[in-house]
Amino acid sequence: MNFATWEPVYGAILADLGFDRTGDERARDVLVDLAEPFETDRLAGIEGATVAVAGAGPSLPGELDLAAEADYVIAASTAADVLMEAGIDPDLFVTDVDKNPETLRGLTERGVPAAVHAHGDNVGLIERWMPRLAGENVLPTTQAAPKGPVKNFGGFTDGDRGAFLADHFGAARLAFPGWDLDDPSVGPMKARKLRWAERLLRWLETRRDERFPVLDGRRDGIDPVY
Repeated sequence: MNFATWEPVYGAILADLGFDRTGDERARDVLVDLAEPFETDRLAGIEGATVAVAGAGPSLPGELDLAAEADYVIAASTAADVLMEAGIDPDLFVTDVDKNPETLRGLTERGVPAAVHAHGDNVGLIERWMPRLAGENVLPTTQAAPKGPVKNFGGFTDGDRGAFLADHFGAARLAFPGWDLDDPSVGPMKARKLRWAERLLRWLETRRDERFPVLDGRRDGIDPVY
């Protein structure tokens, strides 16, 4: 995914949710100042692999086998804690630091790469936690234009960013344990973000010519991103 392809979709997300691009750019610039360059060849294990992108939905405990059987495991947000409690170590952690920063710190200290994302609402968290992490293990990301060490592989929520990242690095197949696109426990804004996650996954599976089982029975009701 290059930014020229991503930008129209990003603009549509901002317009729909009422978010401000300048806030994302300001957060990105803060992350630029705090981040170290990340050696992306460390993610070579994704290429050709079956990659489980674990979401933090309530279904995850019942779908752990999808993660356990995968060649490579990407954990989004608090999915990392559920996986580790079950003895499944994530190979990559994707987070915007809003829920389990101590897990983030512990994983980076153990050498696990973490894609740390800056956006308009989490500047304070980025400023607080980035200095506490093992910086060489942080892959800094943005949803705005990439800059310096801060990358943009596409995607918006933690989970779908993980999926786009896996695609970028050559995953052969994607699996989606713990994805609850109709989770009734979330608030109105989170529900709107989940609609975008669904649309982005549909876009991604079309680009990959792959069918994601998490979208089975839903495709006819998903608005295209373009």
